[in-house]
Amino acid sequence: MTSRSRHARRLIPALAAAALVLTSVTAAHATGTGTAATTGMTAGRTTAVKPTIVFVHGAFADSSGWNAEIATLRRLGYPVVAAPDELRGLTSDADYVRSILTTVSGPVVLVGHSYGGAVITNAARGVPNVKALVYVGAFVPDQGESIATVLDPAKYPGSLLGPATTVARPFPNPAAPGGTDIDVYIKEDSFRAVFAADVPASTAAVMAATQRPLSLTAQNEPSGEPAWKTIPSWSLITLDDKAIPAAGQRFMSARAHARIRTVHSSHAVMVSHPDAVVAIVRDAADSRG
Repeated sequence: MTSRSRHARRLIPALAAAALVLTSVTAAHATGTGTAATTGMTAGRTTAVKPTIVFVHGAFADSSGWNAEIATLRRLGYPVVAAPDELRGLTSDADYVRSILTTVSGPVVLVGHSYGGAVITNAARGVPNVKALVYVGAFVPDQGESIATVLDPAKYPGSLLGPATTVARPFPNPAAPGGTDIDVYIKEDSFRAVFAADVPASTAAVMAATQRPLSLTAQNEPSGEPAWKTIPSWSLITLDDKAIPAAGQRFMSARAHARIRTVHSSHAVMVSHPDAVVAIVRDAADSRG
């Protein structure tokens, strides 16, 4: 037998073992038997695994805004996913987040900030393992409402968002009628006042420079049947908010029968008051309904 033949005979069992491992991992994902879905065994005792916390950021922000919450919750033993919100259109954004939810085994607590509240309202629809919705300084639309129409500014004044504080930039968007859309940014010199008044100026400046814009299509697209009609909801109302007025948040949250907490915070509550966010998320995670 040649050395090449002997090498091939040794290699074939190794490849077969590797294939068996790969097949087992793939099957675990396909059948939902990954670590997030199972119960843990410690010294002969069965312990329930905590729900996965899925964060969805809103406009003028990104997933890094949740960094403090993620670090704390992970330290407490919660699995955490920060889902990127594409901010292109409400239906497509919700569909994308829903696609992430369907890959998470076991119970989920779905958390949305600002426009992300509208996204989770639609993304959780038809996803049976979402056990709770948590709105954080967020829009909570009903069917047929968009974030542009849900709050009458004459009835709920106080938002500083508008032509004087924003800049519009055209861009191609397949989700938009005609394929052309407009991205809306907060002007850098207005960002702190509108979005992050209680965040250090140096931090707010970085947030302004790295903000994610919201498309006009996403602002105007109406919501579908809201998941909060069938899923227990919580709402953290930001009392010093200059983007979504606190009174408007309270109206939407009460309509959704959400369990309400309040905090004296700007719109950037996830950055300025992460402990308040963690507290309400844990309330939702620990609730039995």
